[in-house]
Amino acid sequence: MTADRPPLADGVPDRLYGRRRGHPLRPRQERLLSLALPRFRLTAAEAAQAPAIFQGAEDLWLEAGFGGGEHTLALRAAHPAVALIASEVFENGLCSLLTRLVPEGAEATAPVPERLRLWPEDARHLLALLPEGALGRLYLMFPDPWPKARHAKRRFVQPATLPAVARALRPGAEWRIASDDPTYQAWVDEVLSDQPFFALAAHARGERPEGWFPTRYEAKAIREGRTPRYWTFRRTDAPA
Repeated sequence: MTADRPPLADGVPDRLYGRRRGHPLRPRQERLLSLALPRFRLTAAEAAQAPAIFQGAEDLWLEAGFGGGEHTLALRAAHPAVALIASEVFENGLCSLLTRLVPEGAEATAPVPERLRLWPEDARHLLALLPEGALGRLYLMFPDPWPKARHAKRRFVQPATLPAVARALRPGAEWRIASDDPTYQAWVDEVLSDQPFFALAAHARGERPEGWFPTRYEAKAIREGRTPRYWTFRRTDAPA
């Protein structure tokens, strides 16, 4: 087990994702991964000291599975005083975000944003590394639903992972979840309906709540006739 992949709870699968790469990467993307990503990534040692490594930040938030990165960039623009860790294992998604942050030709030299770090691994390992109560907010925006019953164990929302999520969020912190998949929507309702760690603070169907930002997955869902749902859960005072 490597330093940035601490053990997970018993019964939890080693990973939630399938492949790490979609279509072949272009030369610019290869440079982003080899030259920019190592400088932008959060190390395991830094994770263990967060949020202290983000000097002067008002809070620390995590986006688990940022996809193309547009939601991460919107959060960063709207909340410049908040430190943000953006997690994604899919290499094409990492390249999509880095392309917007790093000018062409500056892959080895572009400055790292003061309050943004990337975690190119399973976000659950990051949750295990963070100090207790480090996060003020967690975003899970349109995750892979793994709709087949035999793949349900790969969903991020899991009874077995709730204590780890709860440990990383301080009491009163928010866990925001959005999904357009009916199977996953029912799963969120089921898993989070009877547990001691999170209380439902708000729920919306169809219309994105104020203060939330659009993603390409939301736009695709609406085009294809699916109805997104948006949940805000608040961390209770119950011990994790």
